[in-house]
Amino acid sequence: MSSTFSYTWTPSTPLARQGRVTTSRTELMQIGIAYAVLSFCLLILLSGSSVLFGTGGSGLLSVTPVIVVVAAVAALTGFVAHEMAHKIVAQRLGFWAEFRLSPMGLFIALFTAFLGLLFAAPGATMVGGISSADRRNWGRTSLAGPLTNFGFGAVFYLGALGSYWFGSSLVGAFLLLAYINAWFGTFNLFPIGPLDGAKVFRWNAAIWIGSLLLVGAFAAVCYLAFFVYGTPTFFQQL
Repeated sequence: MSSTFSYTWTPSTPLARQGRVTTSRTELMQIGIAYAVLSFCLLILLSGSSVLFGTGGSGLLSVTPVIVVVAAVAALTGFVAHEMAHKIVAQRLGFWAEFRLSPMGLFIALFTAFLGLLFAAPGATMVGGISSADRRNWGRTSLAGPLTNFGFGAVFYLGALGSYWFGSSLVGAFLLLAYINAWFGTFNLFPIGPLDGAKVFRWNAAIWIGSLLLVGAFAAVCYLAFFVYGTPTFFQQL
C-alpha cells in the first residue's frame, strides 16, 4: 500500500488559532469516502479477487469477518490516522489543514487493486499558511504521518507477540496490520516528489536518516515475521 499524495501549500486559506484542532462537514465527508474506498481496495486484495494474484475462488463472495476487520483497521490506521496526524500537527502549529479527496486517486486505487498492485492515493491533507520557505514547520508536519504509522505498527506487533504467548490465532492478523503500517510509513519517508520524506530531508537530513532507518528496519522485521510465520496462521482463519 502506498501513496504519492502528501499535502500542498494553499496560501489563500486563513490561519487557524494556534493549538485548536477543527474539522468541517466537507472534510468528514471526504475522508469518509476515501476510507471506504481504501477499505474496499484492501478487501479485494485480501480476498484474492485481483486479476494478477487472484486465488481463482469465489473472491469477494467469500469474504470472511476476519478479512473485513483487517481491511477496515488497516485503512483506518495506515491511511486515515496518517493523514490526521499531518492535520493535527499543522493545526497545533497554527495553520489551516484539512483532508481533500482526489477523484483520480480514487480511480487509480480501485483500478490497481483489481489488478493486484494497490497504489493508494485517494486524497491528501491540504495545509494553508505555511510559507514554502518554512522548512522546519513543513518537516515537523510531514514527519507526523510516518511516525504515527510506526506507532500503530509497534502496537500491532506487540499484539502479535501477546497473541503468540497466549496461543491465540490472531498472530497473523496482528502481524499483517503491523506490516501494512510499517510499509506505509517507510514508503512515505522516501525523499522524492511530494512524499513526506522530501520535506523532512529538506528540514533536517539527520532526522530524516534516523526516521527512515527506524521505520524501514521495523518494516523489514514485520515483513519477515508475517511472511515466515504469520501467513499460515492468518490464512487458516479465512
